[in-house]
Formats: sequence, C-alpha cells, structure tokens
Amino acid sequence: MAVVTGEAVVLDVPFARFPSRLLALLIDAAIEAALLGILAAAIAAAGGRLDAAARAAVGLATGILVIVGYPATFETLSRGRSPGKMALGLRVVSDDGGPERFRQALVRALAAVVEIWALSGAPALISSLLSAQGKRLGDLFAGTFVIQERLPARRGLPAALSVVPPALAGWASALELSGLTDQTAETASSYLRRFYELTPAARDELGQRIAAAVAAQVSPPPPPGTPPAAWLSAVLAVRREREQARLAAAGAAAHPAAAVPAATASTGGEADSAAAAGPAGMANPGGTVNPAIMGHPDQQASRPAGKPAGPAQAGPGEFMPPG
Repeated sequence: MAVVTGEAVVLDVPFARFPSRLLALLIDAAIEAALLGILAAAIAAAGGRLDAAARAAVGLATGILVIVGYPATFETLSRGRSPGKMALGLRVVSDDGGPERFRQALVRALAAVVEIWALSGAPALISSLLSAQGKRLGDLFAGTFVIQERLPARRGLPAALSVVPPALAGWASALELSGLTDQTAETASSYLRRFYELTPAARDELGQRIAAAVAAQVSPPPPPGTPPAAWLSAVLAVRREREQARLAAAGAAAHPAAAVPAATASTGGEADSAAAAGPAGMANPGGTVNPAIMGHPDQQASRPAGKPAGPAQAGPGEFMPPG
C-alpha cells in the first residue's frame, strides 16, 4: 500500500491483515484481563475499609485505567506497539506514515471500549473487513492504521530470470515503462519467482496472461516469438536498473560532494601583484611593493655601500604611502 507523507515522499508499506490483528488483540485482552483480576483481588482485600460507594468508584477507575489508560500509554511510549502487536510484528502509524501520537492512541482506546469490549468486537470486525486498509472504527476516528513490520523473507528471482536476455538487449534499451503499475510488476515478479515450480501447462497459461497485462502497459511490444518469461524478466530487470539509478541520482542531489579548489586563480593585475609580492606573498593595493621585502638581498645590493637603508623611494607610476 502506498502512503504519501507530509514531505510528499511515497512509502510502500504493507498493512496488517485481520487474522494477525485479531491474534494481537487477543494477547492484549488477556493481559488486560489479568491486570483487572489482580486489581479486583486487591480491591476485595481492602474492601473491609471501604463502603459500597467507594468500592464502586475504585472499581470504575481501575477499569478505565486498565482498558483505556494501559493501551493508550503503552502505544504512545512504544511508538504504536502494544505487547500483542510486538509479538505479531505490527505497529500503529498515522495516515501519513508518521508515528502514532498520544491523542490518536487515546481515541483508539476510547473507541475500543465500545466497539470491542461493549459490543464484543462486531463493529471492529465489520469495519476491518470493509476497509481497504483494514481499519477498525478507532482507526477511522484517530486517523491511523496498522502496518505489518515483520515480513517473511521473500525469495529472490532465479538467476536466469533476473537479467535482460542478450537477445533482447537492444529492444530493452528503448523500453517505455511509465505506464507499468506496481501491482502488475509485482504479479510478474511473483510469476517468475515460482516459474520452475509450476507445471508446464500452468506456466504457459499464466505466462501468456501476465504477458498480455504487461504488454498493455509497456511499449514497444516485444519481438515476435519472444517467450513470455524472457521478456517479462527483461522488463523487470530494466525497471529495477532504472529505479536504482533514480534513487542514486536523488541521493547524490541530496548530499552533493563538497568540492574544495586547490588554489584560487587570480586574474589581471591581481596575478601581477601576487608575483611582485615575492616570498612574503603579500602586495599592497595599487601595485606597490610590500615594504616587508625591503630586506631582500637584491634590494640591499642596489643601495650604495655603507649607506643605511632609508625610506623607500617611489618608482615611476608608484604611490608611496607617507612614512
């Protein structure tokens, strides 16, 4: 099932089936019943010090705390997983794919009092069967649904059916796959995974049927006489390669490599000024020579012998700042 997040990211998440949700509910109900029994025994033990009204109030508060507070608090702290859901690999998430919030967990728990406890789960069963996402009434009110986190490992494609056949390489390079839906691609992938387990008659019948469905969504059509398994494997291999390339390009755009230039090039007079700066590597504005190089041997050699170094004299076209 595809979920579009608030950041417009499409997530493919499998929603939980009713049998697994029912088993998780039975586990949670057993835990809640045990807690109610323990607290009821404690209230009965202290009943001698309480009158009838006080015992009724304590019993009501205890029931609300266990039936409503326990699932709401547990699912909030564990990010959508009660003990039963943990055991079955399930999780409650928001409709946008985000984690379940306390408000949503509280709405689900309050709705469970009526649809599960008061009415023996009949409304939850009917709603789950009618909803495409398996939602019970509490999920509809809270804006949540239950997903399957742990899935059995899916068998990969046989090696011979996971690549483009050499004879179809030229045709596959020009494939237009924008019309191929995820459901059709998954059907073709499932067929290829079970290809060698099918009888020849079932293999041919399913292959022709699935190939016709894929051909209606892909162009150009395969070369005449191409076996369905060969060109289905080519279509899926090309689709997989393009998807990986798209994800790689998106990752590179999100995290570009920081390119640091080895040196900054100077232009025009800046290069000349840098050259004039010599070993000190500094130049004054206007193209004047930095006074720091006045101690250079070449500069000293140009002075008359025995004459101390005096103020530098400006050459033609040079500006000498006042000393």
